[in-house]
Amino acid sequence: MANLTITVDADTLKRARIRALERGESVNQYLAQRLAEYALEESVTERRRRAAQEFVELSRLYSGSSGGRGWTREELYDEMFDAS
Repeated sequence: MANLTITVDADTLKRARIRALERGESVNQYLAQRLAEYALEESVTERRRRAAQEFVELSRLYSGSSGGRGWTREELYDEMFDAS
């Protein structure tokens, strides 16, 4: 475990300690949890960005397979709701 020092005014710390006691936790536990969530959010964002880029690359790869022809509304409906 690493230690972290932060600076906060005394009144804020006092109110945070009271709230933490009400919740049955410590200010340290709360801050450690929030920091872990913050760090995870960054990696989730990066994974989403990478997945989006992979999707774009795949769509470019397969976009030419129809010879430039698009779907009509009727064809899409038939494709989705075709009972046969």
